[in-house]
Amino acid sequence: MHYLDHAATTPIPEAVAEEMCRVLREEFGNPNSQYSIGRRTRDLVAQARRTVAGALGCEAEQLSFTSCGTESDNWAIEAALWQNRHVGRHIITTAVEHNAILEPCRWLEQEGYEVTRLRPGQDGSITVEQVEEALRPDTALVSIMMVNNETGNVYPIHDIARMLQEKKSAALFHTDAVQGFLKVPFQARELGADMISVSAHKIGGPKGIGALYLGPKIRNPRPLLPGGGQEGGRRSGTEATAQIAGFAKAVELRMDHLADKLERMAQLRDYAVEQLTAIPDLVVVGRSDAPHILAVSLPGWPSQNIVNDLDQAGVFVSAGSACHQGKPSHVVAAMGLPKKVSAGVIRLSFGPETTREDIDAAAQALRQHHDTRFPML
Repeated sequence: MHYLDHAATTPIPEAVAEEMCRVLREEFGNPNSQYSIGRRTRDLVAQARRTVAGALGCEAEQLSFTSCGTESDNWAIEAALWQNRHVGRHIITTAVEHNAILEPCRWLEQEGYEVTRLRPGQDGSITVEQVEEALRPDTALVSIMMVNNETGNVYPIHDIARMLQEKKSAALFHTDAVQGFLKVPFQARELGADMISVSAHKIGGPKGIGALYLGPKIRNPRPLLPGGGQEGGRRSGTEATAQIAGFAKAVELRMDHLADKLERMAQLRDYAVEQLTAIPDLVVVGRSDAPHILAVSLPGWPSQNIVNDLDQAGVFVSAGSACHQGKPSHVVAAMGLPKKVSAGVIRLSFGPETTREDIDAAAQALRQHHDTRFPML
């Protein structure tokens, strides 16, 4: 098996699975209970929060656990618009965000909000100047992802935050860092974003657990889920202790020699470019700034057909985001690429476990597809 879809989800290391099983068996107490086993579980959650917050570069009390990156994104939007409800009803985002941002924005338009969706260049880039030009006195929220999950483009989050500060904008700034956390170095306290979304299952952790950083400008955020007052009263509901423990263990493992891991993934990405561009007609899509994502296209060959053929060869890649479920990608459509190029885009994404042999297998399978299948577009 050659798994090259780490941007969709990642394998769980044995140490993460073992820690989750240990917590399920031994630390089953409700962390809100007052007796000893409850207090022990509460301490476990607190330590896990410190671990994740330390990797993110913030204080533990600034980090709230959620069920996933999508929930974190939705909560960030809701929190910003509630706090800035007297500022205005204008939102700036991009046309290439994850659907966890785009879909809430579509719903908000039906409620009278105005959404500006910045379109990228053909290389997938979004610039500070585009955000500045779209900024208005009534802009309540700017939400720009850190790393595009299909092209690997890294967006200038720090520079956008600095521009908003220089303009003295009242807009709150959110970034979806699900593809950036522990893949593109940053520290929340220095980045400048007011809210940052992250997810565990993109870094070797379990599905069903994410987190949201709430910076100093977020004052008494409206609770996402009113109830028993967990997560500092911001998100009620009994904490998912095993998933939280798995998240923290995954962070610990990924942080160990992180710079070496990122350098190795970047080298694998460059090796993949070298091997794949030797295939006739194949082109690289986007800039692939991030070390773990590479988008390419075989113009004229539909991407789903390519994915299916590679699947038969034991090579697992995706046709863009896993959330598209076979639908055309809004990301490549927004980039304005020629139709045949857009239709043939696939994404390879890497992790610390990826090897050159995985890349070689993908290149061989793609060449076989190219040589034996006729273009259909």
